[in-house]
Amino acid sequence: MSIKVQNITKYYGEQKALDDVSFEIAKGEIVGFLGPNGAGKSTMMKILTGYLPANEGKVEVCGFNVAEAELEVKNRVGYLPEQNPLYLDMFVHEYLEFVAQIHRVKDIKTKISSIIKTVGLTLEQHKKIGALSKGYRQRVGLASALIHDPEVLILDEPTTGLDPNQIVEIRELIKSLGKDRTVMLSTHILREVEAICDKVIIINHGSVVANDRAGNLTGSPSKQTIKVEFDKKVESNKLKSIPGVIDTKQVSETVWLIGSQPDDDVRQAVFQFAVDQDLSVLTIQREELSLEEVFKNLTKGK
Repeated sequence: MSIKVQNITKYYGEQKALDDVSFEIAKGEIVGFLGPNGAGKSTMMKILTGYLPANEGKVEVCGFNVAEAELEVKNRVGYLPEQNPLYLDMFVHEYLEFVAQIHRVKDIKTKISSIIKTVGLTLEQHKKIGALSKGYRQRVGLASALIHDPEVLILDEPTTGLDPNQIVEIRELIKSLGKDRTVMLSTHILREVEAICDKVIIINHGSVVANDRAGNLTGSPSKQTIKVEFDKKVESNKLKSIPGVIDTKQVSETVWLIGSQPDDDVRQAVFQFAVDQDLSVLTIQREELSLEEVFKNLTKGK
């Protein structure tokens, strides 16, 4: 495992920020780390990177205990915090050289050239960081997190404040970076997670409330729903007579949502019903919850 978190608890004075948090992230996974404001996301990321100690529990990154081998962990982790700490008076190339020297990177010139190309900073490398747009500053932050070729990349709200075009650019960059390293990504933009993440961890009030593949989370555990469009009006009571159907909801004059038990596929029965009733099925598709709906269900009112 690239990341192994066991029973982490963290207090700020009397306030419990993290409560017995446990999860694992495998090598090569891109994982979305989600939660409302104040849920404990940034605290967990700071503990993972060795910037903040836990009160209880154990964290391992790339096989090293963060509390006992902090330097080994930092050598293997690239971290982009929510507030990107850049020196605005420095030039891009100058700043990356400074960061590379801190990490004792070998062949600095070649490494900087490679990273600048990877994150798309070729035309901006001789500009002052303070003169760059927010999107390009985020690229500089990513470059500094990548300069020592880390095995694990931890990104805290990497697209905050970016316009839609910049968000797409950073999203594609993260997908590319995730091909040969483990990525943990915190964000409030759930479409990002659906687009690039292999797995989702949701935290609320300091506790993990979901930890699964995105596809598993968006499939309803209590029932399966299909959306069916017929060529004519259909009465609800007739639809409910179909074997396996537990509920129905009319969307429009000829479109219905039909619910069944999660392991009961009623599509064939619906087709047979249509034949028996002299109806045609124009479209039929399985409906799933959006990740946004899952997030709201798991974090509201708690």
